Amino acid sequence: MTVLDKKDAGLHLIEKNRKITLSSVLLSRLGLIVVFLLVQMGLLGAVFVWFESFLPHYFGSTVIFTAIMVLFLINSSMNPSAKITWLVLIMILPVFGALLYWYTQSDAGHRTLKKHYEKRLSESRTILPQNREDMEDLRADSPGTARLAEYLSHCGCHPVYRRTDAKYLPSGEEKLEAVLQELEKAEKFIFLEYFIVEEGTMWGRILEILARKARAGVDVRVMYDGTCEFSSLTHDYPKRLQTLGIRAKMFAPATVFFSTHYNYRDHRKILVIDGKVAFTGGVNLADRYINIGSPYGHWKDTALLIRGEAVRSFTLLFLQMWSMGEKTADYQPWLSLPGATVPRAPGYVIPFGDSPLDKNKVGQMVYMDILNRATEYVHIMTPYLVLDGEMETALKFAAQRGVDIKLILPGKADKLSAFALAKTHYAPLLHAGVKIYEYDPGFVHAKVFVADGNTAVVGTINMDYRSLYHHFECAAFLYKTACIPSIEEDFQKTLSRCHAVTPETLQQEKWWLRLMGKLLKAVAPLL
Repeated sequence: MTVLDKKDAGLHLIEKNRKITLSSVLLSRLGLIVVFLLVQMGLLGAVFVWFESFLPHYFGSTVIFTAIMVLFLINSSMNPSAKITWLVLIMILPVFGALLYWYTQSDAGHRTLKKHYEKRLSESRTILPQNREDMEDLRADSPGTARLAEYLSHCGCHPVYRRTDAKYLPSGEEKLEAVLQELEKAEKFIFLEYFIVEEGTMWGRILEILARKARAGVDVRVMYDGTCEFSSLTHDYPKRLQTLGIRAKMFAPATVFFSTHYNYRDHRKILVIDGKVAFTGGVNLADRYINIGSPYGHWKDTALLIRGEAVRSFTLLFLQMWSMGEKTADYQPWLSLPGATVPRAPGYVIPFGDSPLDKNKVGQMVYMDILNRATEYVHIMTPYLVLDGEMETALKFAAQRGVDIKLILPGKADKLSAFALAKTHYAPLLHAGVKIYEYDPGFVHAKVFVADGNTAVVGTINMDYRSLYHHFECAAFLYKTACIPSIEEDFQKTLSRCHAVTPETLQQEKWWLRLMGKLLKAVAPLL
């Protein structure tokens, strides 16, 4: 499915990755990178051990050093949960902990990336002007939502739109069919930005259309996260796509040098076609997202199809990331194209992005705003629940003031560490009145908030440290749009296939899973 006919205009085949053997891995570029990284980690470890060997001789200075570091951390502006992690680490291993703290906080691996991001954000901050009438309507309709919109505008170029249609897609299968239909209509450009791209049925069907459109003169660009090089694609895959006329990039590809840059991943899922249609949500471009060969039971995921003016915001988000590392960025040729003509629709749509390179924790603030302003209910689907103190407090406070808070989480784990960490939050949340459910058929990968019948967020933002602090993310905030009842309906259908978590069921959890969660919680912000 992932190859084109050899007769097609002299295009080369994109062959499936070769059979992986130990020797092929060790002799490959990726294998050499892994070896060099392990050597560097070993050398760093040796240095730390060497320093540690002097500690018995300088116990007094160690105590003073630890006290200074503790005071420094307590007075820092760091998230309180992260402070606790660093305090524990530095008190147990003073020299190692301090060196690791300095290394992770020094920006040594991503100063250039941050510089490029700030430049792109600065030059595009006002490139999409806010329609004043739309904003005034929102202020009159919901002052609280308007204040959230002003916050999003402060954090980036995230206008409020009314001439936009949003369609909710409750599964990866439905997203794929919608994507295939819309790709066939492409005439100007197709931009894809995904965390995971993996060869198989899903990517094969999409790739066939992309190659065909590229031959027809459509500007086709594909950007995916560099972690795919470790799991699903070869390092030369961008060049292989280029033989099909497709421009391709990896975000933060693997290098031989150990770097904090690896901590920041492009977790976004964006597909934009001709500036008329955009997709976002949890669905990556791999077969398990459409329930082919999923090792975790039924894969529950969601997506959003946007048509109309708001598509321009997703176009801008893609171009900002695509141009990172380049000297210049040209936005106008793509943002000035006429979008889909959509009459003034009910409700408001605000696409937004989140970056780990600034101090604005946009995804977390949006989620907390919904929790703090809800009056009836907040229903949430998330694959991971690794919370800091602020988010846990917001969930508990909403429940304690009478809001119906329900969370749907996976019944089967894709990452055992995240599964164990999530369960450490269950007891305090349940005690506060939060209702927790686990999806019996398998794994929930959806990232959905829906509240009070009038507010929703669909995007890529998980409720864990990775998404809220370390990843590039995106989503669409929806207020009074026509698709919100469909989101709540899907939540209720999914809920019917779940079992409730209770204090009694928690007592039946495997002892080693509970122990793992408690041990990992000390370092959760670093995972």
